[in-house]
Amino acid sequence: MTGLPRAFLDTPIAHRAFHDRAAGRPENSMEAVRAALAAGYGIEIDIQPSSDGAAMVFHDYDLKRLTGGTGPICQRSRAELRDFPLLGGASAIPTLDEALDEVAGRVPVLIEIKDQDGAMGREVGALERAVARALAGYDGPVAVMSFNPHSVAALAEAAPDIPRGITTCAYARPNWPGLPAPVRGLLRGIPDYDRVGACFISHRWSDLARPRVAELRDHGATILCWTIRSPRDEAIARAIAQNVTFEGYAAPHPAA
Repeated sequence: MTGLPRAFLDTPIAHRAFHDRAAGRPENSMEAVRAALAAGYGIEIDIQPSSDGAAMVFHDYDLKRLTGGTGPICQRSRAELRDFPLLGGASAIPTLDEALDEVAGRVPVLIEIKDQDGAMGREVGALERAVARALAGYDGPVAVMSFNPHSVAALAEAAPDIPRGITTCAYARPNWPGLPAPVRGLLRGIPDYDRVGACFISHRWSDLARPRVAELRDHGATILCWTIRSPRDEAIARAIAQNVTFEGYAAPHPAA
C-alpha cells in the first residue's frame, strides 16, 4: 500500500479548487485551479465521465447547475462539452489531463471519482481506468478517492501505485435520499478500508468524533476532512483531522 505523500498535510486543500464564482473562478474550473496554485493551496477536484470515456473535471451528474445546459454530463462527448462554458467563468469544463498539465506537480491534487453505479455498487471501472490513464507518468503528489468502495477497489487495480482513500460521512438519510438504508448503514462503518488498500479517509468534518474515525487513525490511517467553510470550523476539525478541505474563505497556511 502506498502512503499519502506528506504534501497532503502541509497545506490546506481547496475544495473543487480555489473557487469563487463571483470572482470569475467557478468550482472545478481552470480559473479555480490557477487561483489555488497562486495561493499555494492543495487542490481537490471531482471527476465525471464524458460519453466517449474522457475523465472530466466536474462535480454534478447533470449539466444544469454549473453550465446552464441540460442532461447528464455522461451523455455528452468531450468535444460537445466544449460548448458548455462554466457559469461565471471564461472556460469550458476541463479534462483531468488539462488540469494535471496546469498543476504540473506544484501542489498536491486530491481526485474524487463520483459514483457511476448509482447505489454505491459494483458497476464501476471505466471511469477509474480513464483516471489511471490520465495519471500515468504524472510527476507530482496525487491521490484518488471515492465514496464508493468498489470504485476505490477498481482504482487499486488500475493504478496500484497511486495512494487511495475513501470519502466518508455518517450517511444521514436526508443527505442520501436515494441510497437504501442497508447500504447507508454498511458504508457508515467504513468496512472496506483494509480491503481496498486505503491509506486515508476524507470524512465529513462535523462527524469526525465518530469512534470509527478514531479507530482508523489509531491504526495509521491519515484523516482528512470535508468541507470546512469558516476558520472556526477549521479549528474544531483540526483537533482530529490532519488536514482540511475548505471553501468560501482563505484558509491559513500552517506555520513553518
